[in-house]
Amino acid sequence: MGDETLESLAASRKEEGEFKSLFKDCKFFLSREIPREIVVLVIRSLGGEVSWDSDSGVASTYDESDEGITHHIVDRPSQSHQFLSRCYIQPQWVFDCVNQRKLLPVDEYVPGAILPPHLSPFVQEGAYVPPEQVELLSRDRKDVGEEKGESEKKEELSAEDKKLALMAMPKKRKALYNKMVHSNKQKAKVVNKLKRKREEIDTSKGAKKQTTAK
Repeated sequence: MGDETLESLAASRKEEGEFKSLFKDCKFFLSREIPREIVVLVIRSLGGEVSWDSDSGVASTYDESDEGITHHIVDRPSQSHQFLSRCYIQPQWVFDCVNQRKLLPVDEYVPGAILPPHLSPFVQEGAYVPPEQVELLSRDRKDVGEEKGESEKKEELSAEDKKLALMAMPKKRKALYNKMVHSNKQKAKVVNKLKRKREEIDTSKGAKKQTTAK
């Protein structure tokens, strides 16, 4: 048990260290329309370099022509001049990388692209999870389906034990338990309603695309 705890702590420290240097190999340049303070704070806090046009603010450390720039952050549909040696992204890419604790592909964040949903890093048990969040989680945990199957088996095996435990509960605890069950059922109804609504929206979008293609 002691060795497992030490290994867990070591892994946790390593992960935290890697996160603190998330942007260490990235050199950013901000276009003048970007809210500079918050973006600079996030990038520098995680080991990245960042600068901007000296005309739009003091303390600029390099200009737009710097050949070492890897990521140019813009918040407008098109850029009059582009350097082929760097990628152009919208500011949400930075914050989504922080939320997911890793560098994300830039394809969905190019200027003018419809951005993916701004997903929370926290997934509350029983809450509605958008399809995009499910996809991200499944990328990181390929064995989610297997774990779910094992969990369901465990629940089936322990159903009789739960029933016996419920029968042995004092009245006050049983009343509290029933309230919790009712609350979970209400939450499940809300989740199902949101899922149906999302399915209707996706179906509507698909129909519009087909009509446009014709």
